[in-house]
Amino acid sequence: MHIRDMNWVMVEDLLTREDRCVLPLGCTEQHATLSLATDTLLAERVAREAAEGSGVPVFPALPYGITPTFAAYPGTLSLRVSTYLNLLDDLLSGLHAQGFRRILIVNGHGGNAPGQGWLAEWLARHPDARVQWHNWWNAPRTWAAVQRVDPLASHASWMENFPWTRLDGVPAPEERKPMVDVAALRQLPPARVREVLGDGNYGGLHHRPDREMQLIWQEAVAETRALLESGWA
Repeated sequence: MHIRDMNWVMVEDLLTREDRCVLPLGCTEQHATLSLATDTLLAERVAREAAEGSGVPVFPALPYGITPTFAAYPGTLSLRVSTYLNLLDDLLSGLHAQGFRRILIVNGHGGNAPGQGWLAEWLARHPDARVQWHNWWNAPRTWAAVQRVDPLASHASWMENFPWTRLDGVPAPEERKPMVDVAALRQLPPARVREVLGDGNYGGLHHRPDREMQLIWQEAVAETRALLESGWA
């Protein structure tokens, strides 16, 4: 149940019998040959498919996150950490004020991690709320499925290359890139990051067969659905 397919009267009625909702978090940043909106597309899609048939509303994904490292790649937009945390505070507090008490955050971008650490502060101020922060791509079952296919998987590599993140007419390179030293990369300014990374793939192939990707996706949806159904304290 996507919020874009509802009006306020429908949500008001829903809140008489349901206190769960899903808030996907994404980002707009370089993903090599893939869409700049990859993190947003994946977070919202896995959230929507996981909630399908449950009657739980899924809000539109927040399309901006924390990604200063990639600032030298055109099209990448980054929020300051303080801005991001204030934005999360406004969104969660707004949902709580309307009556939502169980909120599943489906995060699609690793750079948004400061929000996960901050969440305990928000929960301390809202003791009647329960919020799960779910990094869908590296959650235990999903990450295990990725590793079974190919252990060399990283940002902007094959593991994010789905039919809905590809761009028409943009071919994926055939090379298998060696893994970059991520710890060293985090010490560099954006211009130097671009020099080191080139197209933006951290390491690994740029694509794998869709049959393999579908198995990973099915695991991701199932793992997210399990949290929505029974992951509450």
